[in-house]
Amino acid sequence: MLTELEQRILDTIRFQITEQGRSPTLVEIGEAVGVASKGTLHRYVQGLIDKGQLVRNHAGWRGLQLVEADEEAASLPLLGQIAAGLPIEAIPGHDRVNLVDFFMGPDRFILKVVGDSMIDVGILDGDMVVIRHAQQAHSGEIVVALIDGNEATLKRLKYTNDGRVKLIPENSTMEPFTYAAHRVHIQGVLVGQMRSYP
Repeated sequence: MLTELEQRILDTIRFQITEQGRSPTLVEIGEAVGVASKGTLHRYVQGLIDKGQLVRNHAGWRGLQLVEADEEAASLPLLGQIAAGLPIEAIPGHDRVNLVDFFMGPDRFILKVVGDSMIDVGILDGDMVVIRHAQQAHSGEIVVALIDGNEATLKRLKYTNDGRVKLIPENSTMEPFTYAAHRVHIQGVLVGQMRSYP
């Protein structure tokens, strides 16, 4: 199992290889994850190699390569569409959904939802939400917000005309909270959701 920083480093390397066709340098990795020490980065990257997540060829740090799981094992068949309203014709499909591509990305992490403040948008107690690490967000996005440096919450974000921040629960029985902007620090933006059924 990877630590949070190991996962962020691995996601950064995966993203750069996918987007640029080459692995990042230690400096580039450090800039992406907020770690300046090359020694620390070296230890973490070597840890990923030791855990079988990466291999390093003769080209040095630019030669890092991913050890990816078999694509078939990391995907599920996409068999078509299903009506959640009026019935539609069942047309079988032949595609697959790669779960790694669907949920993984640079700076993503998962949180388990506790409470019912977001039930009106289908986010229920016990759901797992996929969050993209971010320090800024747009009005209307669902965010992880840290209030006064110690309380984190999942809410819809709105900036008010007077410069304050409103955190809006998606539950018709609850009222929004409004804070001075300096009290609220964005930690991430919602990008996905998972739920399993027994």
